[in-house]
Amino acid sequence: MSGSPPPVFDAPPAPPAANGAAPNGHSPQRSSGVRQALVQCLEASGGAGIALPTATPSASVVNQLLDTGKIDEEAFLSQLAARIGLGFVPNPLPDSADAPEMKRLLPPRVALKHRLLPLKIQEPAAEGGDRKLVIAAYDPFDLIARQAVAREVDAPVRWEIAPRKRLLNAMRDFYGVGADTFEEILKGRSVDDADLEQRDEANVIDDDDEEASVVKFVNTVIREALEQHATDIHVEPMEDKLRMRYRIDGRLREVPVPENIKALQQSVIARLKVMAKLDIAERRLPQDGRINLQVGGQFIDVRVATIPSVEGESVSLRLLGQEKFNLDRLRIESDLRAEVETLLKKPNGIILVTGPTGSGKSTTLYTFLSQLNTEHRRIVTIEDPVENKLPGVVQIAVRPEINLSFATGLRSILRGDPNVVMVGEMRDLETAEIAIRAALTGHLVFSTLHTNDAIGGITRLVDMGVEPFLVASSVRAFIAQRLVRVLCSDCKEIEPDAQAKLHELKYHGPVGAPVYRAREGGCEACRATGYKGRMSIYELVRLTPAMGELITHKASGQQLLQQALKDGYRPMREYGVRKILAGLTTIEEVISVTVAESEQ
Repeated sequence: MSGSPPPVFDAPPAPPAANGAAPNGHSPQRSSGVRQALVQCLEASGGAGIALPTATPSASVVNQLLDTGKIDEEAFLSQLAARIGLGFVPNPLPDSADAPEMKRLLPPRVALKHRLLPLKIQEPAAEGGDRKLVIAAYDPFDLIARQAVAREVDAPVRWEIAPRKRLLNAMRDFYGVGADTFEEILKGRSVDDADLEQRDEANVIDDDDEEASVVKFVNTVIREALEQHATDIHVEPMEDKLRMRYRIDGRLREVPVPENIKALQQSVIARLKVMAKLDIAERRLPQDGRINLQVGGQFIDVRVATIPSVEGESVSLRLLGQEKFNLDRLRIESDLRAEVETLLKKPNGIILVTGPTGSGKSTTLYTFLSQLNTEHRRIVTIEDPVENKLPGVVQIAVRPEINLSFATGLRSILRGDPNVVMVGEMRDLETAEIAIRAALTGHLVFSTLHTNDAIGGITRLVDMGVEPFLVASSVRAFIAQRLVRVLCSDCKEIEPDAQAKLHELKYHGPVGAPVYRAREGGCEACRATGYKGRMSIYELVRLTPAMGELITHKASGQQLLQQALKDGYRPMREYGVRKILAGLTTIEEVISVTVAESEQ
């Protein structure tokens, strides 16, 4: 292209011709100029050599280029904006003062469908002029979006370009999750939704039924949570709003929702209860249920719990995906991994994993079972509840209402010729004694305890009433664990005060590699948190003959700790420091989940 760039947004575009129109509504001559501009922008932004795709009715050239992941999105779009004479907004943030009017001018159904974000209302330069709505887009050649704006927006428009990922995140925060569906509900219109299906249940909804849009709204909330790798969704009625929060990487984050969603509180909660096969008429008592979903070919098991509150029922959803379990994913240090692999080769005994609720114990146990899961072993579990389904493993769920407890279930399991048994939790003396009997009669048993550290598992069993000599003779090891957040590799930054902070962890050794911290405000990849995902840190105590002697003679916790250190035990903080020095997590994360030896 030569000379001044052709106007792209200034004049309302003409409708595409019936014949001879190129994809996305460009004439052949115009499409040729657009492609030339795109090639030049690619070259200027370091993307020389990237083949330019062909536009289709469902995917524009710009979208396809961004989807490759091979170009610098910000550099490319800023070059494109300059080339066609539009402003570039690297961090698109709507003006909160203009928010109500902008949402009226550019409603959610238009903005979310066409990926548009209103930024502000621009005052006229001269008296008597028109105020303009400034709209950000990432694809300036989307003719359908321009036509929708020309048709729907009752105001002059000024267009700007913004990076796609930042625009989509800002758009979601501005309008709220499911805002387009919420608008459809208010208008009494229905919306189809085939992406997220409930398994084992056919829900046929009339096209004219308002419930169709409620279904879509709930599905959008669940799908959004899955896309953000949330483990929990909380729907919480407040006095003046319906609050929704996702738990991501162990932290709760409030989700932007449409204004006035409180008006649909009962409909949303009723939909969740219907999906979980709960009694929608019962609002005074807590209820528990399950939902089996299929999202994009992936099966998701959802545990649902309702709690009555003064403002209405609060609903919590635990999202359990079909995970793949292997030791590599646990990121266990090489020396600890060698010990774990040795333990898994033992034909009998008890291996106990300890830690508070939500510390990853179930994932660790499922990984151990997956390692042992061969055609030559019969593995049976009893859990409360079954969190993940393991192919080839017989899994039983505790059901107190019919007297199927850990203890009664374990008795039955032992009559079924198992090689390996997993008990979800040792909650009482009866369960512990049956598990010990199983270990002493040739079974390999896995279970969990709620204690702060591995040594604490020993004293916990004795405090439950288990004879010390039985603990010493049946338990092979205690493994304690915690979860720490993983630093975002895209935005982590050097920790300037590393040496002093490492001293807080009682580490005085060399720091050969950079120590990192989370960047305040994060980046797009980590959704402004500085962290992306979680991992476990462990400690392991083997019950050696010397430890067994001390346990039998009811030694104190401090004596047990000293013997464990002689036997090669390393505390969790030491393994946490290794993760810090490897650049995987921060000093603050390790301090927050571990205790010093002197505090044990």
